[in-house]
Amino acid sequence: MKVFVCTSCTDDGGFLDVVRAGLSDVAVEGIDCMSGCTGAQTVAFRASGKVAYLFGEITEADMDDLRRFVALYAASADGTFPDARVLGGLRLKAIARIPG
Repeated sequence: MKVFVCTSCTDDGGFLDVVRAGLSDVAVEGIDCMSGCTGAQTVAFRASGKVAYLFGEITEADMDDLRRFVALYAASADGTFPDARVLGGLRLKAIARIPG
C-alpha cells in the first residue's frame, strides 16, 4: 500500500510530515497536485489489485480515521467495504474511488 499526500496546496510540507508520522507503518509519498484543490488537503491510497481512494479536506484531526482506514484497506481483498460507516468521518470526505 502506498499513501500519497498532495503538496501543491500547502507551502511548507508540514502536513506531509504529520501524515508520515501518523502512518509510520506504510509508505507515504508527497506528490505534486492531485487536482483536489477545492477540497485540500488531499490524501490518496493505492495498492496493487485494489480500488484506490482519494479523500479531501483532511486535517490532523483525521489521523485516527486514516489509521483505521489503513488497517481496513490492508485487510480487504479488493479495497472495498460492505458498509461505508466503518470509514468513520472519511466516508464524508471521499472525493473518488478508482477501480484497481
